[in-house]
Amino acid sequence: MTTVLYLYLRFISKFSLLIKFLLLPFAWLYGAVSEARLLFFRTGLLRSSRFDLPVINIGNLTTGGTGKSPHVEYLIRLLSPYFPVAVLSRGYKRKTEGFIFVTPEHNALDVGDEPLQFKKKFPNTAVAVGERRAYAIPQLLYLASNTKAVILDDAFQHHAVVPSLNILLTEFARPYFSDYLLPVGRLRENRSGAKRAEIIIVTKCPEVLSDMDKKIWLQKIRPLAYQSIFFSYYIYGVPYFIFAPHLQFEFDSFTDVVLISGIARNDYLIQSLAQKVKSVTALTFEDHHLFNIDDLNELQRLYNNLEGRKKIILTTEKDAMRLYLHKTYVEKNQLPIFVLPIEVKFHDTFEQKFDDTIKKALLNFKI
Repeated sequence: MTTVLYLYLRFISKFSLLIKFLLLPFAWLYGAVSEARLLFFRTGLLRSSRFDLPVINIGNLTTGGTGKSPHVEYLIRLLSPYFPVAVLSRGYKRKTEGFIFVTPEHNALDVGDEPLQFKKKFPNTAVAVGERRAYAIPQLLYLASNTKAVILDDAFQHHAVVPSLNILLTEFARPYFSDYLLPVGRLRENRSGAKRAEIIIVTKCPEVLSDMDKKIWLQKIRPLAYQSIFFSYYIYGVPYFIFAPHLQFEFDSFTDVVLISGIARNDYLIQSLAQKVKSVTALTFEDHHLFNIDDLNELQRLYNNLEGRKKIILTTEKDAMRLYLHKTYVEKNQLPIFVLPIEVKFHDTFEQKFDDTIKKALLNFKI
């Protein structure tokens, strides 16, 4: 039986390589179109807009999962004590179009889960959504006239706006320099796109990162003279009840967890939880998944099947924005859904260096 399984796995592996080989022409075509579009902007065939205030772009080369939202929130926390900042996103998978100035009363269908998350967590920060950022920024500045800097969420490939500072994120477990263009891999553009970044952050690192690990990463990234490299990781806070944040839940080694998530990759989260609780049962969906009644029925079934006396349903802050849409169901069925807050931390002295790098870049505009 073991031999049969081994041969089967080898067959699947070879078949996967064959599929990737067959998809290579499409990846080359995708890369050529991407490079041509970038060339059009550089030569002026397509117009790029500049603004007379700092525009900080934070994004990645891949299709997601690098931790953009927590890093956007880090920038909000860093800059807000000094001057008003605003966040502009396209509002991925929202059911609306055009420019919308986000309020806490909106829902995920109106503005997307991440912009709504930013607004609920930072009510004094102006947040807007708009597919055409070059047109959305003036509208945002008109409605939030005291804004001194704009953070662009996930706009690394959006060349219609020339940012003052480009921040590129790459995941520790899945670095861009080991990936390939769509559809063979997950890259939205060629690896050379990393050259546009002034700052590269290696995200979702282990909490303990050796000097040798950092050295290896620097050798692989090979930063240019103008690029700074940083290493970040997540810390998770105390879970709070989705509809009553003052109600909190403390993990321990007797806790059984059902995790419901629709994020790009939840393995980092599951690994962290596994070290703190008795068991983790994951109900996993694609990124930005809009939960339906069947999903919630399955969630309730998994929760009811847990035999432990201390059990909980856990979700991420981003997923909570979409679960709000089912408040009636959750309350009617008394599902104990708790939200796990998250924050970004930088390794060693990198946090102060990162903060100083951001502040130095903004000083050029004499805010």
